[in-house]
Amino acid sequence: MANISPFVSRGLFDELFRDVNPGYFIKPLHGDALPSQIKVDIKENPGEYIVEAEIPGTNKENIHVNIDGNVVSIRAEISQMDSQTKDDKLLRSERYYGEVSRSFQLPADIDEVASKARYENGVLTLNLLKKQKQAGQRMAIE
Repeated sequence: MANISPFVSRGLFDELFRDVNPGYFIKPLHGDALPSQIKVDIKENPGEYIVEAEIPGTNKENIHVNIDGNVVSIRAEISQMDSQTKDDKLLRSERYYGEVSRSFQLPADIDEVASKARYENGVLTLNLLKKQKQAGQRMAIE
């Protein structure tokens, strides 16, 4: 009997059985289930932070970004549905609904008024301008 490594994922066996008897298994319509957390890339240049967050399967109206000093919170409501006619017989549904969120702290405070957000092709891009530190002003002496 072959010794199977404990590191072999269950997905490998699932794929093997799908290939052996493809009529028995119905592949997911949308792939993976609702992500547990939003994946982000964060870059910094001298005047701003650029955040790219993957949020597929939602509309821009369902994305909420909150900035509090240097803490950025992203929340999105995701629903993925398939259309079905009255003559269709539903064999399996892999739709999902839910909410995902992510919060992180940046090294500098953010100017929320001057910052911008754009959502395109499932990616939210935030251009978060750093708040300019006010130099100490000399106090007038009377």
